[in-house]
Amino acid sequence: MHQRHIKQIQTTDIMKKAILALAVMALGFGSANAQTGLEKAKFFDNWYLGAKIGVSTPLTFNHTFPLNPNFGFKLGKNFSPVFGANIEGLANFGDNRFVTEIPDNLVLNSKTAVKSFNIGLNGTINWTNLFLGYNENKVFELGSELGLGYSKFYGDKVISMKDNVGDDNDLTAKTSMTFTWNLGGASKPWQLYIEPGIYWDLTHGPKDAVQMDKRCAQLAIQAGFNYKFKTSNGTNNFKKIDLTPLNDEINDLRAQLAQKPKEVVKEVIKEVPVEKETTNTVRIDNLFFVTFQQGKSALVPDMKKALNKIKSGSHVEIVGTASPEGSKELNDRLSQARADVVASYLKTRGVIVDSASGKGVQGVTSNRLAVVYVK
Repeated sequence: MHQRHIKQIQTTDIMKKAILALAVMALGFGSANAQTGLEKAKFFDNWYLGAKIGVSTPLTFNHTFPLNPNFGFKLGKNFSPVFGANIEGLANFGDNRFVTEIPDNLVLNSKTAVKSFNIGLNGTINWTNLFLGYNENKVFELGSELGLGYSKFYGDKVISMKDNVGDDNDLTAKTSMTFTWNLGGASKPWQLYIEPGIYWDLTHGPKDAVQMDKRCAQLAIQAGFNYKFKTSNGTNNFKKIDLTPLNDEINDLRAQLAQKPKEVVKEVIKEVPVEKETTNTVRIDNLFFVTFQQGKSALVPDMKKALNKIKSGSHVEIVGTASPEGSKELNDRLSQARADVVASYLKTRGVIVDSASGKGVQGVTSNRLAVVYVK
């Protein structure tokens, strides 16, 4: 009776702790050097919408005035604190050498208020977060944008058609720097930025060959605001979490997992000294960890291959778990489904399933697992 009691306590304790330890280590949180991390972001997190206004002038500076006013908007998403992308629309209200300086007196001669409109897709990089690390309380950030676009020019049709100079649609490119200030108190949902950059007309003619020519480029200086929408973590930014307590717990679990079998063997030997040692001590080798894709309960071939190592006739206990995403009802059903699918597969191989239970969410990490304990 004493031996069975020790075994039962050990089985429950080791399985619970091993599940948490393995899941955390699988996500890379087990590193002794990693003390902070970011809370997982969803697809609709970290989007922003902005508007800007500015002026531009030919990059050659030989005909600087009058300046070309412009107005634009941005819709973007930050995939991480360092990298992101946005879609930008820019309306230009001036025609000072906006297309080309060949011949020198060429202008758009548009009769419309908007002389040209450019829409582009830009990649973004945050140099401050890249080199100094992410801090949601940071006030100032330095970044860059680089992208391709398409411009529609509303110029004089006669000029547009002559030698294809002043064409009414061109491929464009953008290169810029962004100097950004994060505003709005602790949540910092607003960004004020100043953006100097160059807009290149890549196919200004003739024959629309792609070329970067400063005679067909505009140097712009713009200022604007971005509003960062609220995310699923309740803030308007990425959320940092302190991993120090979790690292301490993992190290403690490792120590317990290493010592527990030895302690149980000692207890059994002391309790039954005259019998040959045949105790079924729980080791990490007795545990099989079956991983699942997010929101799924299907067994992949690699997991079946691992389960094939369990011998026919073995007795097993199965515990299914789920990650924190989703409602409690969904996670409870999902964890039970994962335990059941593993149980069904093992039964077809002659393994005796003593229990298969779904425990829902275990811990705070992505525990998309079914743990099989072989007795």
